Amino acid sequence: MNELERQLRIIKSRTEEIVPEEELREKLKNSLNSGKPLKVKFGIDPTGSELHVGHAVPLRKIKQFQELGHSIEFIIGSFTAKIGDPTGKNETRKMMSNEDIERNCKTYLDQASKIIDIDKINLHYNGDWLSKLNFEDLLQIMANFSLSLMISREDFAKRLKNNIPISLVELSYPMMQAYDSVHLKSDIEIGGTDQKFNLLRGRDLQRAFGQSPQVCLTLPILEGTSGKDKMSKSLNNYISIKEGNRDMYGKVMSIKDELIETYYNLVTELDDELLKEISKKMKDREISPYEAKKRLAKEITLLYHNRELADDAENHFDTIFSKREIPEDVEEKEIRGRDIVSLVSEEAKVSKSQARRLIASGAIKIDGITVNELKPGIIKIGKKIIFKIK
Repeated sequence: MNELERQLRIIKSRTEEIVPEEELREKLKNSLNSGKPLKVKFGIDPTGSELHVGHAVPLRKIKQFQELGHSIEFIIGSFTAKIGDPTGKNETRKMMSNEDIERNCKTYLDQASKIIDIDKINLHYNGDWLSKLNFEDLLQIMANFSLSLMISREDFAKRLKNNIPISLVELSYPMMQAYDSVHLKSDIEIGGTDQKFNLLRGRDLQRAFGQSPQVCLTLPILEGTSGKDKMSKSLNNYISIKEGNRDMYGKVMSIKDELIETYYNLVTELDDELLKEISKKMKDREISPYEAKKRLAKEITLLYHNRELADDAENHFDTIFSKREIPEDVEEKEIRGRDIVSLVSEEAKVSKSQARRLIASGAIKIDGITVNELKPGIIKIGKKIIFKIK
């Protein structure tokens, strides 16, 4: 019983919802009695080339399950990525090519290995079974879902209300994800709160196929650095787990103060007691939001870089933004043949139209003077990007 309660406590920590919790307890109890690990399913569609710290939230929960000795069924959505999960989308996505999917698959595993032990997962590509289903198989799956159920999903309901088309392909996505659970006979599936509808459909289809239904474990969605929307590369409010040490530290320092506790809870690996202590000190004003954010930036940078690089990022930030000095080792870049719009677009990782807006707003300075064209000197793009133009 002590081990059962220990595992429950770890699994429930920083979890949004467990559906149903009593079934999780029973599955864990049976697992401990039999010595057979639970099958924990997690899937990700390779619709982009980068993972950000928002993607890392479920990966850290997977890491906990790994450390508890359970079996991780890690699915790369090589088939479902063709259409993309419609969650949160207000229009039908364009279907991805096989070439783009294959390229993204390779980068995902390399990045995920920064968090979980890739050598200790059961890796699956859902194209291996979904592409082999015939039309009769599809009809058997679809017979278990009603149209009224599918359009009750919040995303689809909003689009119907606003007369925005929903393709039949999009309606099939939750069914395909559900069939992944049937194929793997998963005991638990992990996803964000926005995935709850899809996860529950896995329970439905497993029952229909005579299997014990999976427990659905949902995790909070991480807001992006702007504090308005969930973290997303398309919204340019993300912190990539491939981010350089200085950029990573600087991006964490740029988050809104109201996000500090959320980032501590979801992005770091600090234990719950320490998180409570930091939260209390912030509420009692024993530490300022700036001080709390500096520790947060250091902790997050340490997760993806070594101590030396984390220290370097902290010192670099202090030199530029706290002491208002230019570091001696500032990087030099050649600008021959480049215009200011292209330079800002590339360095700030924004579109050219966004770059033009930054230039027009006075966010680009060379040697402390606002500019709209390039010349040799120390250039600052916004608050975080600084280098020397040769």
